[in-house]
Amino acid sequence: MIDRESLRSNQWHRLSSLLSELLPSQGFYGIKLRQSGLIISDVGSLKDFAQKVPFTNKAELLADHLAFPPFGSNLTRPLSDYTRFCQTSGTSSGQSMAYVDTAESWEDMLSCWHQVYAGAELVRGEDRLFFAFSFGPFLGFWTAYEAASRDFIAIPSGGLSSQARLEMMARYAATTLCCTPTYALRLGEMIGSVSGVHLSALKVKKVIVAGEPGGSIPEVRSRIERLWNARVYDHHGMTEVGPVSYEMTAMPSHLIVMEEAYFAEVINPQTGLEVADGDQGELVLTNLKRTACPLIRYRTGDWVKKRIVHGRLTLEGGVIGRVDDMVVVRGVNLYPSAIDSVVRQFPEVVEYLVQQQQVDAMHEIELLIEVPDAAAASLVKKLETKLRDTFSLRIPVKLAELGSLPRHEFKAKRWRVIG
Repeated sequence: MIDRESLRSNQWHRLSSLLSELLPSQGFYGIKLRQSGLIISDVGSLKDFAQKVPFTNKAELLADHLAFPPFGSNLTRPLSDYTRFCQTSGTSSGQSMAYVDTAESWEDMLSCWHQVYAGAELVRGEDRLFFAFSFGPFLGFWTAYEAASRDFIAIPSGGLSSQARLEMMARYAATTLCCTPTYALRLGEMIGSVSGVHLSALKVKKVIVAGEPGGSIPEVRSRIERLWNARVYDHHGMTEVGPVSYEMTAMPSHLIVMEEAYFAEVINPQTGLEVADGDQGELVLTNLKRTACPLIRYRTGDWVKKRIVHGRLTLEGGVIGRVDDMVVVRGVNLYPSAIDSVVRQFPEVVEYLVQQQQVDAMHEIELLIEVPDAAAASLVKKLETKLRDTFSLRIPVKLAELGSLPRHEFKAKRWRVIG
């Protein structure tokens, strides 16, 4: 049981210091907070903070990055102090945002990952963690791996095929698999006759997943556990703020928010007010430790169910969905407008349609395009390459007959859910 009053006191101590530092600055938050009319004497408690400090949204961050390239103005230290780089997988405009961290703020995120591993009850000196990631520029890949390498044998597998990964896991007796839920399913379905690597040759007993909601979806979770004969542990975070929550054995299907690192709110998106225990709302986060590039009352867009259990804020059922229209495909955030921005780079495309379906409770998409000339086959390959380079994700592109796709006179509806 956590003393919630003491927790709140520690949160306010960190938060008040952060506000005092940010308000007079000439960076993103100094300007934003002063323009809102906020003065430091107005904020004397967490209650004041939640009532008087404005929200931050992703559009504001993108605008700041565009105005002050390449890292934006939300930096509280001289740029020479920053040593670590990462970037988001994509925003509603189709443009990634780059983030940099100091050694200190990076360590703060690694400490959060230590809680993820502690929640899964991994044992130092015994467990071996296998990372089935591409190791692109996304924050979660690197922080997860680096934190693990402090206490465990950490095995990277970027650039390897699924077959090679299964063989490595067997050869080096990996005990824990870290990947997205979708990839855990894909790898699991290859165990046995497909790959020649049988379950008896694998030592995996735990699967830590993140990047999409599957880890807390009962059907997906149970299927992964059957395929691997292992226990699934969910986790969530985001590049903008860092690792946010973790699951522990005693509290399955509850993501525990790391409140030492975040002041978290669950709000009604329409009113902006905190919802009651047991109600659903949008998760809002404020950094308390990663203060080299902090976010204040950041509207994550994550739809969650608030529960206070043993004095801790938990998200029952994990991240349920998105407040906006974002679709998560194999751990990558996709927006309709982001797809549109890529397609529109190819003027040969007369019309297109995105078809979305659920496969084993996971979202998958493909693109249908109309192209008028004989260059169609090469254009398909070019567009698939551009989509992969933009989103680090393979999105199939198929040709449709000329004139077969819907035409629109007002607002286009180019995203179709099938199945």
